[in-house]
Amino acid sequence: MIRFLKFAVFLACLVPFVLLLAKFFGPHPFEVEGWGVGLGANPIEALEHGFGDWTLRFLLITLSVTPLRKLLHVPSLIKFRRMLGLFAFFYGCAHFTIYLWLDKFFNLHEILLDIGKRKYITVGFLGFVLLVPLAITSTAGWIRRLGGKRWQALHRLIYFAAIAGVIHYLWLVKADIRKPLEYGAVLALLLGYRVAVWFIASLTKRSAAIPRTEAVVGG
Repeated sequence: MIRFLKFAVFLACLVPFVLLLAKFFGPHPFEVEGWGVGLGANPIEALEHGFGDWTLRFLLITLSVTPLRKLLHVPSLIKFRRMLGLFAFFYGCAHFTIYLWLDKFFNLHEILLDIGKRKYITVGFLGFVLLVPLAITSTAGWIRRLGGKRWQALHRLIYFAAIAGVIHYLWLVKADIRKPLEYGAVLALLLGYRVAVWFIASLTKRSAAIPRTEAVVGG
């Protein structure tokens, strides 16, 4: 059953990619003048931003797995987290590829200038770089090599990657900042949940340690 659900989720995660490409190539994929018909006046920018949007969405969906499985008491949700995280990286790669290829035509000089001078590109590039080690070490083999604690510590980079993604989007838009603020609000909620869980766990451990300490002192 889980294997079937994983396959269904995998196909669902590919739907935005297929739809964006279908819109980009328009009704006549073999005629250059037909490309981008479904994405408005600037199809390359729309495609790039579309992939960027889905990178952020998949990062947020990945971060939502832990609170949802605990709040809904569905531990099996954890089996989908790795796939969702890899799809965040996949859409990030697509977003970055469109920038390198169709926007900058692999002009390394222009790319480096952009990364150094435009702060929204700098922080966006940083967020993408943070996702690379997470994708590389996503396998069970890497968990064994690094050890559970070190692997978990490394994969907390997803928090910083998501924060960088929201800032990248916020600095990118010039007028209507509603969408990046919405993403930021969801991210704040997901990170706030983790802080609350950590704080409650710390208080529980501290309160559990107090009686033992008093018993030692009193004895």
